[in-house]
Amino acid sequence: MNPPAPAALLLPEPGPVTLHVNGQSIALTIAPWTTLLDALREHAHLSGTKKGCDHGQCGACTVLMNGTRINSCLSLAVMHQDDEITTIEGLAHGDELHPLQQAFIDHDAFQCGYCTPGQLCSAVGLLSEGHARTAEEIRELMSGNICRCAAYPHIVSAIQEVMHAQPLRP
Repeated sequence: MNPPAPAALLLPEPGPVTLHVNGQSIALTIAPWTTLLDALREHAHLSGTKKGCDHGQCGACTVLMNGTRINSCLSLAVMHQDDEITTIEGLAHGDELHPLQQAFIDHDAFQCGYCTPGQLCSAVGLLSEGHARTAEEIRELMSGNICRCAAYPHIVSAIQEVMHAQPLRP
């Protein structure tokens, strides 16, 4: 006698998700296991956030979620329906660059540019956290963002410039 056939594996169907990204609501239909990174890049067509390691180790996918920096490759999109998400596309205000974007240009804080969106979003989060006061603290708190071109001294200089130009939170 033959064993019974295994039941068919039933996967959940894609469903509606509304993300609030860069001040706009974006309605998507995605599978429940879609990462925030893939939802942004592949479904919302916001390709500024980069896919690096897909394991949360490089920081290329860093975005701001309610002002806090997160690795979007480690988070499911369905978990963020009520959150305000800011990507690199949302940092500037029209043609006016965010002060950190301008500082990265002024300090030549990028070479190939692949990590730059994640570096910038992480730096914005770092400044809003208000924990970094020294170059050493900036390096430590930015250590989750890898730059294979080794532009680290320039990145730190850019962050320091903006940090000293604005009051720090206690």
